[in-house]
Amino acid sequence: MTLIALATACLMLVTFGYSALCAASPFGTCRKCNGFGFAMDTDRKGQPKRGKSCRRCKATGKRIRVGRWLFNRAQRIYREGTH
Repeated sequence: MTLIALATACLMLVTFGYSALCAASPFGTCRKCNGFGFAMDTDRKGQPKRGKSCRRCKATGKRIRVGRWLFNRAQRIYREGTH
């Protein structure tokens, strides 16, 4: 097997794997708040306390994956173009 064929096969495997992940689980945990929905702060004594709500995920703790966002956008463009 040539190097180009091996690289193509690996790339296709990663692409299909990510597509399956986006189809099975379209939402992932927010990277800013780690899925809590709010930022963890510490008070003056060093004790953890709940901070402000996360603005990136709107306090849900979830975000839409990039692949699912692209799929939704492509479907919306196709649907609007067929009217």
